[in-house]
Amino acid sequence: MGRWLEHTVTCDIKSPVKQVWKVWSDLDAMPLWMTWIESVKTIDQTVKTLPDLTEWTLAANGFRFKWKAQITERIDAEKLKWKSIGGLPTEGSVNFHSESENVTHVKLTISYELPRVIAPLMEANILGGMVTNELQENINRFKDLVEKGYGK
Repeated sequence: MGRWLEHTVTCDIKSPVKQVWKVWSDLDAMPLWMTWIESVKTIDQTVKTLPDLTEWTLAANGFRFKWKAQITERIDAEKLKWKSIGGLPTEGSVNFHSESENVTHVKLTISYELPRVIAPLMEANILGGMVTNELQENINRFKDLVEKGYGK
């Protein structure tokens, strides 16, 4: 058994919650703002926006991981939860909260399991801080993408 680590980032986006949800739901756009994600593919489905089962490829610093993710909870324009099935053990959630008609608060939480030997390197004051910073930069790129009108 390994050890689970968690990172949470947030941002406020100047856009209505339905538009923010629409851009988040566009799997083809994920690599545009998630720098470590090389691709997201649907599995056995013709739908390209938020299918129940997807295959993810992460590529960063010479490492490449693939895993399948299953959506475990979906409330349109409010919440999405997922977990991996096979491959890299991960789970996460993203919550969308309408602060006003044109401002949406987004909270992203990512958790992953690492072998106990490696997990101490990922503490916040070592490499874990780099992961949190990268996730924050990713969510900030997502914010920029939405605010520049992507998907309208």
